Amino acid sequence: MRADARKNRDHLLAVAGTAITEQGADVSLRDIARRANVGLATLLRHFPTREALLDALLRTSFDELTAKADGLEKSNSPADALVSWLRDFVACARDYRGAITSMMTAIEDEESALHASCVTMRASGARLLARAQAGGVARTDIDGADLFALAGSLAWLGEQPSSAPRADHLFHVVVSAILTSEGSGGAEP
Repeated sequence: MRADARKNRDHLLAVAGTAITEQGADVSLRDIARRANVGLATLLRHFPTREALLDALLRTSFDELTAKADGLEKSNSPADALVSWLRDFVACARDYRGAITSMMTAIEDEESALHASCVTMRASGARLLARAQAGGVARTDIDGADLFALAGSLAWLGEQPSSAPRADHLFHVVVSAILTSEGSGGAEP
């Protein structure tokens, strides 16, 4: 990619990230283009769909979550690693208000631009869950898909004005439901 094209793409991503944080993932693509001082065709040339734009925005965060899972797996107790990763996932999903719906849909849709990023990120959480289960500190009747759904629910709740004040409490309720009594030390704030 030429340097000027890379600069334009990075500028569009920065503007889109701000717009989505402020207005949610359903913000008008035309509004994003207007804010970036480009035409809609320019935005669509770089990001032909809303999902392609979300993927570009989320991929860096998802890659960081995947790398963090690798590090946590090596350096933390199974319960602490799982709780830390779960907290970071919820925070990441909340950063892009409204994106959780697209993320949840993309997991099942192999044609989605978000699919590969979401699957890779979900797999990193599933590895941490399996490690905690093998260590006897997490319940064994849930899997990575369940963990992703629970994390997505927590992110969605945090976006709701009426639930946001209780988001941390609800996070701890969910964590205490995932961890067994041996692993509950990781559920503390």
